Amino acid sequence: MVSDGMGPASLSLTRTFRQYVEELDYSDILNLDKHFIGASRTRSSDSPITDSAAGATAFSCGKKSYNNAVGVLPDHNACGTILESAKLHGMMTGLVVTTRITDATPAAFSSHANYRWEEDLIAQHQLGYYPLGRMVDLIIGGGRCHFLPKFVPGGCRNDDHDLVKKAQKSGWNYVDNKQDFDKLNQGKNVTLPLLALLADGDIPFDLDRDDKVYPSLAETAQTAIRALEEATKDSEHGFFLLIEGSRIDHAGHQNDPSAQVREVLAYDAAFKAAIDFAESSDVETIVISTSDHETGGLATAKQLTPEYPEYIWYPEALANASHSGEFLSLKLKNVVDYSEDKLTKFITEEILENGLGVYDYSDEEISRLIENKNNAQDVINNIVSVRSQTGWSTHGHSAVDVNIYGYSKKNTDAHISLMESLVGNHENIEIGKFMESWLELDLDAVSKKLNSESDKEITEFGQSWTGSMDAESLRELRHDNYHI
Repeated sequence: MVSDGMGPASLSLTRTFRQYVEELDYSDILNLDKHFIGASRTRSSDSPITDSAAGATAFSCGKKSYNNAVGVLPDHNACGTILESAKLHGMMTGLVVTTRITDATPAAFSSHANYRWEEDLIAQHQLGYYPLGRMVDLIIGGGRCHFLPKFVPGGCRNDDHDLVKKAQKSGWNYVDNKQDFDKLNQGKNVTLPLLALLADGDIPFDLDRDDKVYPSLAETAQTAIRALEEATKDSEHGFFLLIEGSRIDHAGHQNDPSAQVREVLAYDAAFKAAIDFAESSDVETIVISTSDHETGGLATAKQLTPEYPEYIWYPEALANASHSGEFLSLKLKNVVDYSEDKLTKFITEEILENGLGVYDYSDEEISRLIENKNNAQDVINNIVSVRSQTGWSTHGHSAVDVNIYGYSKKNTDAHISLMESLVGNHENIEIGKFMESWLELDLDAVSKKLNSESDKEITEFGQSWTGSMDAESLRELRHDNYHI
């Protein structure tokens, strides 16, 4: 499991927030806290601060690579992944995320691209259009647009290939809405392979998510676990499943503390679902949770004046918000043909009071929202951060060490190996190496198999199978709202 962008301060922020909202004792802790075993150092091969692609490649391949690399090494050779090797050894495999399924973390386990921006290419790999064929049995997340051509509603591919139709013709069971997702009956009614693309882009923040339209991360995780458990019940081999709390990272990039705490709570609930399965299963199971990096340089304190510091922060300011800054800024942007008086009224009532639960707003804050009407996200999130006294040092990633959590039943070989291997402080690649060792996989053999095809093209798509090596030409493929 990967909690993208979640650093130690995220846990402190969320733990205190939950205690406040649910009126719990200060000794109450999160599910994650009960299984803390160590910490991970996160640098990539070319920077002290990693991006998500290099961070995930460290987990999936057990090797360091450059920022933006998806399942490839600094020499641009593909590196075999845990997921691919697991599949080749007879295991079932799955990916569950809350961002686009073609985003960096799931991509690094299931595809190989010189640069993470080639999400159209990544989608092809995930469906099996690359040298190894189909390696993924279950996909649940967002990112439908990279599977559909631009001329199809909701599509954004830069070619005319409809990967959804191709997938269905190849035997994939396709789901694209909550109603059909519910028919999967929490994983009891799943036919594999499953392709569940539940949003054109990212699934909304949990703070904004409509239960009638989008399932929670815990729901998708439970569905995946049960489906893969059922599929392997008569097999000597188990399953490998990646579950990512993807949008913790997005809340950090946006410096949105209200969205962040809800994303961490949603991830914590999914983590509990995984632990519950591991505890009840007769099959030896290991659950590992860590982050690829920390995002935002979060601090649960912010000194607002030069006076002697007051040691406090206010979780109630986060509890008052009913929507994220992302949601509210889009709502404000969509307001048209309003006079300044009507726009001011809309901002005070719909954005500040109803959206953020803020009533002590200033004229200056209203003016800043008017001035930044078409891009007010930072202004909105700062209003909450100031009132909660939550601090941020960056809109990017930081180099802080991140936590490792782990579980397997006590007094088992799995538990002993987990504790011997991951207790303490480790390089991120050691997590990948541990998974390879415990599952008795051979990633180098997969790498050799992949790179024996490196000079070939996927003729149906007319391109080198790992994509372009020209970083600058690919930057234009990034969508404005994509985070790295």
